[in-house]
Amino acid sequence: MREFAKKYLPAALALLVLLALWQGLAASGAVPGYMLPSPADVLAVFPEDGALLWGHTLVTLQEAAIGLAVGVAVGFAVAVVMDAFAVLRRAIYPLLVLSQTVPVVAIAPLLVLWLGYDIAPKIVLVALVTFFPIAVGLLQGFQSVDADEVNLMRSMGASRWQIFRFVKIPGALPEFFSGLRIAVAYAVVGAVISEWLGGFSGLGVYMTRVQKAFAFDKMFAVIFVVSAVSLLLMIVVSVAERRAMPWRHARSEQEK
Repeated sequence: MREFAKKYLPAALALLVLLALWQGLAASGAVPGYMLPSPADVLAVFPEDGALLWGHTLVTLQEAAIGLAVGVAVGFAVAVVMDAFAVLRRAIYPLLVLSQTVPVVAIAPLLVLWLGYDIAPKIVLVALVTFFPIAVGLLQGFQSVDADEVNLMRSMGASRWQIFRFVKIPGALPEFFSGLRIAVAYAVVGAVISEWLGGFSGLGVYMTRVQKAFAFDKMFAVIFVVSAVSLLLMIVVSVAERRAMPWRHARSEQEK
């Protein structure tokens, strides 16, 4: 409990202070209530629209999960190819960086025109925004593997596949999970953005509807949901990281 409090209590206190300041600003009347609803007004939305929000959240989660899976698979494949072939790495890496300079809001309308209003454009957009941190993180992990370990495996007659499996993949896991934390946050936000521009359900669709009704308390409720879902997914990634690399956390606890 002491370790848990030491790790999370400062962030929880900072969040409470921020909410208290927000509540005080809204209650003072300095900003009209229809423009900046108080946290209490936002929380009151959940009993009222809880079932509706839950249904839209499930749709957004489905889009984010499928798009994230595709993005991770594509990012992994791209990183493996760039690590194996130096020529392709020099050719592909600048294109990856260039792809991140294109705004997501500029791509989304094109995907809707090409793929329609169903789930397909959402999945493609989420995959586009999530594969980059996976590819870059894995490539950095592959390239930073200890050369002595690789040479030792080669001296023992190991194949390229065995070196990749027993040396490079375990060595790249920290960078992979660092990129995955970024990717899960991008996945939810990307799904919501894609829903803004076309769709039948999802948190982005719900947000556009309440925006037209000037229901700012419900818009802030969606922001709360997106933040909570992203935080939950990051916690899941942290748990998976501890399960995948128990030796790293055991060593860090011994050092403490």
